[in-house]
Amino acid sequence: MELLQYEPDTSAYLAADDVIDHEHTVVRDTAQRLRSTAPDAYSYAEAAFTYVRDTIPHSADHGDPRVTWRASDVLEQRTGICFAKAHALTALLRAEGIPAALCYQKLDTAHGLIALKLPGERRWARQDPRGNKPGVDARFRLDREQLAWPVRPELGEVDYPLLFAEPHPAVLHCLRKAVDRPHLWQLLPTALEMPEPRRRA
Repeated sequence: MELLQYEPDTSAYLAADDVIDHEHTVVRDTAQRLRSTAPDAYSYAEAAFTYVRDTIPHSADHGDPRVTWRASDVLEQRTGICFAKAHALTALLRAEGIPAALCYQKLDTAHGLIALKLPGERRWARQDPRGNKPGVDARFRLDREQLAWPVRPELGEVDYPLLFAEPHPAVLHCLRKAVDRPHLWQLLPTALEMPEPRRRA
């Protein structure tokens, strides 16, 4: 599948905002700690992926009712669902100048993951920091994808090819509106509307 930038300018995938708040002290301090043991972009990206995948529990796996959506909150509170963990990893990558995008799948509900573009690479590579458990073995790879869940087209599952610089509005709306995770489960969309990629002015 060809991944398509929603924003034509790759610099958009380095930006900070209210969700991907990579200028926040928590994000910067976490990035600095990871960078101290990972001197190049590849090793840093893998370290950041592993950190978010393995040290921030997926709230559904651990019965945590809290809902996080801002990257710094995910890192500070150490909890989040797939979308929130994708926000955290995106922020950690952008904090070190690595373009990172948010992307999505349609499974039984919408699922969030990320794509990154390392120096010298011509293509984006998707990674899934959701968190492993029995039956789920997502890995950091550039040679081929190893996501939490490869889609099953025969069941109507879909890989959305668009790469977003900001969270999909429908996803962010649900995360912000939910009072707790059980409530969030009632709000999350099963599918996402995909706009046309923007064109250069």
